[in-house]
Amino acid sequence: MEVPFMSLEYMQEEVDGELRGAFERVYQSCHYIAGNEGSAFENEFAEYCGRKYAAGCNSGLDALMLSLKAMGIGAGDEVLVPSNTYIATALAVSYTGATPVFVEPDIRTYNIDPEKIKEKITDKTKVMMIVHLYGQPCDMDPIIAIAREYKIKIVEDCAQAHGAKYKGKRIGSFGDIAGFSFYPGKNLGAFGDAGAVVADDEEIINRIKALRNYGSDYKYHHIYKGYNTRMDEIQAAVLRAKLPHLDRMNQYRRGIAKKYLEGISNPLIKLPFIIDDVEPVWHLFAIRCDRRSDLEKYLNDNGIETIKHYPIPMHLQGAYRDMNLSEGSLPIAEEISKTELSLPMFYGMTDEQIGYVIDRLNHFK
Repeated sequence: MEVPFMSLEYMQEEVDGELRGAFERVYQSCHYIAGNEGSAFENEFAEYCGRKYAAGCNSGLDALMLSLKAMGIGAGDEVLVPSNTYIATALAVSYTGATPVFVEPDIRTYNIDPEKIKEKITDKTKVMMIVHLYGQPCDMDPIIAIAREYKIKIVEDCAQAHGAKYKGKRIGSFGDIAGFSFYPGKNLGAFGDAGAVVADDEEIINRIKALRNYGSDYKYHHIYKGYNTRMDEIQAAVLRAKLPHLDRMNQYRRGIAKKYLEGISNPLIKLPFIIDDVEPVWHLFAIRCDRRSDLEKYLNDNGIETIKHYPIPMHLQGAYRDMNLSEGSLPIAEEISKTELSLPMFYGMTDEQIGYVIDRLNHFK
């Protein structure tokens, strides 16, 4: 049996009519940038997240970078980021001129460890950017308590956590501001690159809307040195078509994860740990194995596609060589990078495929 890591076909077939209707609306409108679809999606997505306002942009990376810029973060400032995440989180900090400061994760959840945050706070720390990695919500109560104690802001990186909940509230509604990616493979994905910021502060959102559009608050009037990072109308229309289905499709993914968690019994496999009072959305189902290379080859030989997230931690990438963080300096991130393997997880995955993956994992020796 062949089991792909991800497939969008089943989802796309299910909402085919709505997607074609979205394309037709944009086509008929002859308005492809900064039109009605974009503003309508912003309103709908803000409401979905439990926030007052949203601003669409070109990518999740830009959503995070614009958030920091709008908050006044720049050279001389420090932003705490988890040491175990995709490099876009750190790049967003670097693009502002500020310095990313890596905080180690809890090896059980892969998310930033609240107990390790305080030791990295200095008088230069202005923001902590927390990542709900793989669709697993961070433990927000202690994080919020630390932010209040030290008077620092919280930016939520929700690029992999659309619709996830912590204690009944949607992820993206806890920080001062939150950024999302709508890369096609996300739980809520566009048909190209797209992103958005959500917040309750109208002034911050208006600043982001100007920054994304050449720094312009109205035509040919430029109040900032801005960027060209707007969400186009096609992407907004596609996201509007998919958004009403997101919770149902996330629930399907939870069903797959439940079968994995209950069915995988091989002691060589370390399963994800879920903290109390959360509803993950399982963008990725990340396991760990001390013999990852052997397991990866075994699964691939058996027709099961897997991906490593992320095999080289940020501090050992050439892009951050200037930070002079040698191997061994962030041991938990390094351990995860050497042992993590993501299993197939997608809407429409069949019981037969799920059972086959579980069976092959249980027979790995």
